[in-house]
Amino acid sequence: MRISNSFSESEIHVLEFILQTLLRGGKPSTAVRNKDFASLYRKVVSMRQRVEVKKEKAAAKAAAKAEAKAEAKDVSSVGTIGAADRDDDDALSQTG
Repeated sequence: MRISNSFSESEIHVLEFILQTLLRGGKPSTAVRNKDFASLYRKVVSMRQRVEVKKEKAAAKAAAKAEAKAEAKDVSSVGTIGAADRDDDDALSQTG
């Protein structure tokens, strides 16, 4: 089954039938009594999965970018930048 981002004429008809039934106060079980409902449902589930995969990829890409940016701050052209040790500070203050 080919999944696309658009709906076919029969799928639009199914959606219209479901919405009309529900808006008129019908039961959900009545609304889904259409031969093309299963196909439409599978398509919607597949679309939802693709959206979730895209979100995960975007989140992973943003995390990698943030990590790379954080790593870039810790390294200079001369080497790794580290915080001053307390012992070094004390030794300098005692000599002066």
